[in-house]
Amino acid sequence: MRRDDDDPFDEFFREIERMMDEMMGAEGEVHIDRDTSADGGNIHVDVHETDDEVRVVADVPGVEKEAIDLKCDGTVLTIDAGSHDREYHERLTLPSRVDEHSASATYNNGILEVTFDREEDSADIEL
Repeated sequence: MRRDDDDPFDEFFREIERMMDEMMGAEGEVHIDRDTSADGGNIHVDVHETDDEVRVVADVPGVEKEAIDLKCDGTVLTIDAGSHDREYHERLTLPSRVDEHSASATYNNGILEVTFDREEDSADIEL
């Protein structure tokens, strides 16, 4: 395909080619740097809520089950996980208060699933 000199997309295509050249190694292998700053890599998280429970599903690929640390105070779930290649740190505010002692978790093929029973609504105070 031949590009005209006054093609409005010419600069755009040159930039894409430049970025691809930067990613390609000498042998044609792709090298993409992951952010391993203090916040760690990004975790894709989905939260599902029903009347009875809150379920958190997170993609945490490349980590052994033993390297995952979960903490919950009833309102915030903290996920810390890592391997020699990756580190993840996520603080997730849950959509409603949960009973942290009811938590159950599974980890299979890079997918972490944590389920909590919802905490009862505030108790009525009688006078």
